[in-house]
Amino acid sequence: MAQPNMALITALRTTAQRLRNGATYAWGHHGACNCGNLLQVVTQLTEQEILERAHSGIGEWTELAQDYCGVTNAPVDLLISKLQALSLTPSDIHNLEYLEDREVLDQLPGGFRWLSRNVREDVIVYFETYAQVLEDKLVAQIEIPKDLLEHRQSTTAYKKNELVLV
Repeated sequence: MAQPNMALITALRTTAQRLRNGATYAWGHHGACNCGNLLQVVTQLTEQEILERAHSGIGEWTELAQDYCGVTNAPVDLLISKLQALSLTPSDIHNLEYLEDREVLDQLPGGFRWLSRNVREDVIVYFETYAQVLEDKLVAQIEIPKDLLEHRQSTTAYKKNELVLV
């Protein structure tokens, strides 16, 4: 699973919201599929611009991610590099396209179930759940220094006492 970061979390949620609001969705279309919609958010390119760049490579997003070469700077490589900049690996890109990350599926509202890669509603719930899983991991990584917590508790206690006296 990708490293949790705010850029990816925001991009996933924005993509889900765009899809919920009626953005073009077609799983077999490089510019309007799961990764294509995410790339529209990340790159500000249109589905047609993404399609043109994607067709400079061979295959679907899973194969394009596997064949990525950061040296050639071919148009599709620029798209893949945008996804990798969000910390997505080729496996993550595959899982986004096919809705298959078991960790995400285990956290779906209502519990585990398999989703259909080409059903808009399934893509929306997967992207939202993926964003939440990443956010939970990010929050869990935050360490608050003990002295800061003690200061906060003493300040809160003082304010409570102050409120009682007034």
